[in-house]
Amino acid sequence: MHILFLTDNFPPEVNAPASRTYEHTREWIKAGHQVTVLTCAPNFPKGKVFAGYRNRLWQTEWMDGIRVIRVWTYIAANEGFLARILDYVSFMISSTLAAMLVRQADLVIGTSPQFFTACAAYLVGRLKGIPFIFELRDLWPESIKAVGAMKDSWIIRCLEHIELFLYQRADAVISVTNSFKQNLIGRGIDGHKIHVVTNGVDLSRFAPLPKDAALAEELGLKDCFVGGYIGTHGMAHGLETLLDSAEIFQKENRMDIHILLLGDGACKADLKAKAKERGLTSVIFIDSVPKAEVVRYWSLLDISIIHLRDTDLFSSVIPSKMFESMGMGIPLVHGVSGESAEIVEREGVGLVFHSGDAQALHDALVILKNDSERFKMLRNRCLEAAVNYDRAALAAKMLRVIEAIRGVPK
Repeated sequence: MHILFLTDNFPPEVNAPASRTYEHTREWIKAGHQVTVLTCAPNFPKGKVFAGYRNRLWQTEWMDGIRVIRVWTYIAANEGFLARILDYVSFMISSTLAAMLVRQADLVIGTSPQFFTACAAYLVGRLKGIPFIFELRDLWPESIKAVGAMKDSWIIRCLEHIELFLYQRADAVISVTNSFKQNLIGRGIDGHKIHVVTNGVDLSRFAPLPKDAALAEELGLKDCFVGGYIGTHGMAHGLETLLDSAEIFQKENRMDIHILLLGDGACKADLKAKAKERGLTSVIFIDSVPKAEVVRYWSLLDISIIHLRDTDLFSSVIPSKMFESMGMGIPLVHGVSGESAEIVEREGVGLVFHSGDAQALHDALVILKNDSERFKMLRNRCLEAAVNYDRAALAAKMLRVIEAIRGVPK
């Protein structure tokens, strides 16, 4: 079977959509299928094309057996609503046109967060007469309203109509959370065609490591207890709470606990400016690093901090980095309510606090620094739980849905 997969994020980008798509398609290649990924020149999140690439009409490379076709797009940084919409729409147009030159595809998949990629996949499916699967990673455009990027308006309502149209026309919807599935069912989408395949962790990459002593020395983290956030610094993440918690530590003159933030995004510059203005010497900012280097920085963390703004929408989200934390054996301090908090508590892999509560974040870090037995127990539970979210097994689960849609014999 030849699977055509449309995504505007793919390695060497290191965000969650890129990792999920690569790790799934790599496993499908191992299972004997052919995969073509249609994407753009890597540029997330700074809106600058990565070294070794150009923003061209068409360029092809091979990555672990995956044929990767990159098309031209209007490239914008991960900030500014209008610029990002132009980015999304340009990829929709370019990928649709390019897909028509991909021969003998049996099925097309379009992945969110934004749904313009799914629009392209729908068009490709109709034009080629092949099934279309919508991989649902985010409830967009609802997430636009949740972060305050746009208020409810006729534009949002128009986008919501398109969103529902795509769900209705998809041969299958593959959701990353059960909450998303229930949301769609509540809006009239047939639950029988919605399948849940959560995010997970590539256990071949994310496994326990001793702290990288040279890197700890370089960053001034030797002998420090480190709570870290690794991921996008966007409007949705509410990372000001981490700065507020660091300020509490500073007022207590506790310099044995540091907070590390690695990544880029629309709010990164503002966060750095606020930390400098408040004199937060225990907060360390690191720009995004290549995929191969990420685990070195994970190794520095004693605790992984997961945080999103306190909105109803985000209670249905499961941040993918929580599974990477489990794979590394790093306990979580989890500031997201809903389905993801239920996983943390059910698996016993960390402490849960209310989003935006800097004092609670502070207290959780202190508890885990001081209680070595509890810390050790949580670390062990992380490693035990990680196998339940092995990316290879989840890729196989998604492949079974794809094969069923295409009618591939088992």
